[in-house]
Amino acid sequence: MQSKDNYIKRSSGILMPIFSLPSPYGIGTMGAAAREFVDFLAEAGQSWWQILPVGPTSYGDSPYQSPSTFAGNPYFIDLDLLVEDGLLEQSEIDALDWGSDPERVDYALLYQNRYILLQKATDRGWGRDADRVAAFERENAAWLPDYALFMAIKRHFDMRSWLEWPEEDVRLRKPAALDKYRKMLAADIRLFTYIQYLFFSQWSALRAYAHQKGVGIIGDLPIYVALDSVDVWASPESFQLDEKGFPVDVSGVPPDYFSEDGQLWGNPLYDYEAMQKDGFGWWIRRVEGAAKVYDVIRIDHFRGFESYWAVPYGEKTARNGRWVKGPGMSLVGVLRDWFHQIRFIAEDLGYPSPEVVKLLQDSGFPGMKVLEFAFDSKDSSNYLPHAYVPNCVCYAGTHDNNTLAGWIEEVDPDDLAMAAEYLGLNEEEGYVWGLLRGGMSSVSNLFVTQMQDYLELGGEARMNTPGIASGNWMWRMRGDAITPELTARIARMTKIYNRTNNGMVG
Repeated sequence: MQSKDNYIKRSSGILMPIFSLPSPYGIGTMGAAAREFVDFLAEAGQSWWQILPVGPTSYGDSPYQSPSTFAGNPYFIDLDLLVEDGLLEQSEIDALDWGSDPERVDYALLYQNRYILLQKATDRGWGRDADRVAAFERENAAWLPDYALFMAIKRHFDMRSWLEWPEEDVRLRKPAALDKYRKMLAADIRLFTYIQYLFFSQWSALRAYAHQKGVGIIGDLPIYVALDSVDVWASPESFQLDEKGFPVDVSGVPPDYFSEDGQLWGNPLYDYEAMQKDGFGWWIRRVEGAAKVYDVIRIDHFRGFESYWAVPYGEKTARNGRWVKGPGMSLVGVLRDWFHQIRFIAEDLGYPSPEVVKLLQDSGFPGMKVLEFAFDSKDSSNYLPHAYVPNCVCYAGTHDNNTLAGWIEEVDPDDLAMAAEYLGLNEEEGYVWGLLRGGMSSVSNLFVTQMQDYLELGGEARMNTPGIASGNWMWRMRGDAITPELTARIARMTKIYNRTNNGMVG
């Protein structure tokens, strides 16, 4: 079992992606606004800042489909800090278009303009910072060279998936082909290496600042990696691939009440038998990478460790998949016992089969309870707060749910009536704040809600709608959204329910 010292103490936090922070340059970054948000969390009595994955994004802009499980997102590098560091001129930033809507991210503009500036910063900093970059390369030798080469080759082939690269020898990592591209694309390899140096330099400073303020970082580790990723290209032996590098089966979830076709995610599946031969070294390295960024790791789709839905590659829906037994405690136990300094949260949402329940119990990890799932007027729910145990995490909603205000608008009126009766919701307090009170007052050791909920924003601020390909991951907070009155109100509720600054690690 997980050591009691590693349990999350009674505390609370706020889910706020980096990209959602205010900024004049099109997307939130690791600069001044991030530090101001940490200050707000501390003043509001919060112990945790939960973020979404911080890896580079690709087609679809999802942080859950990244070309690398180890790398940081170039868009999060703060431009003002680069000016302070002598790597950019303010006039160079001002000359580019960063969009006109402060509440939405324009990813097309970012892709068009951000790398222009990052190239200038690399040209100025590569020689100047040579010793520090060399040390960074040594510290990250397990993933950085492959990542920089992979991204340079992708750029060379117009960002096509590695499965579509026209030269099979480099697609299949033949040594002579790799050497050829290392020489040919040396300049781009430097660019992608220096970008990662900048990202982790800024991230380390931001994380240290958060720790000084008593705030820890909770981050997501998606159970699967993207098919078009360096993780698959560089470690094909760890995945269920054929001799040409194509998947045999891919990930998804079966048809259910919400989707008659199921969900076809399309990620390559792991070859757990091959992984186990070296004691799951790939997974240990992956979590070591995440531990450089997060203090608590939320394992997304934890139930996939017990059994997973395997869909033949090429299928158009998830209907024709099958359940396959996962590694269970043989992997989960390795991660738990190897990383004593890291706390884990298991995203165990969905149908709680007895086998998944047992895996969660054996791991000792806290599972998740979601308030928006609790109030079913027709059936009893184990998401109702009276059914919680302390070793769980209560979320008002996750990044895949509507905001609380949006949920109130769309939920079945009978379910809303049940919530009102159960929690004593009333117009004077406001239904949103009554729901927040329900989570705060529960026995769960940790309560987390989205920043949009404290701002009482509706469905227009929803982060992600599963199954909808466009319009996601775009919401941004206005710079004047957080007021002293709001901070004081959150701090008061946090104090009343004894969650004030109790949970920080580090």
